Amino acid sequence: MVAKLTAAQAQLFLDANYAVATTLRRDGSPHQTAVWVDWDGEHVLFNTAEGRKKPEHLRRDPRASVFVFDGGDPYRWVSVSGPAELEAEGAEEHIHKLSRKYRGRDYNLPEGQQRLIVRVTPERVTAYGV
Repeated sequence: MVAKLTAAQAQLFLDANYAVATTLRRDGSPHQTAVWVDWDGEHVLFNTAEGRKKPEHLRRDPRASVFVFDGGDPYRWVSVSGPAELEAEGAEEHIHKLSRKYRGRDYNLPEGQQRLIVRVTPERVTAYGV
């Protein structure tokens, strides 16, 4: 079942707010990392690279969670959890888009690095203050 975000909830992912992505290690324990986030109207997006733990975890167990909070008011937050898919197509352009949003410039992409877009389909949405 796909859950819907309100426009205000989605806006937290569209604005330059930081988030925490959670994937599951082999033993089932959570692995959390700070990420830049985005919203495509249907999925929560973040970007990672081949060789990192997040893709390894998601290929084995696609369950993920992303928690974003309003940088101006940390008591306004949204948590989305659901299955995640990895996609290489468009990932390099996406990391540049995110870098411009958060840092005002293109991403300093290491030569040969393969970027991946992670698309999380909302199955559960929890929010506070928004």
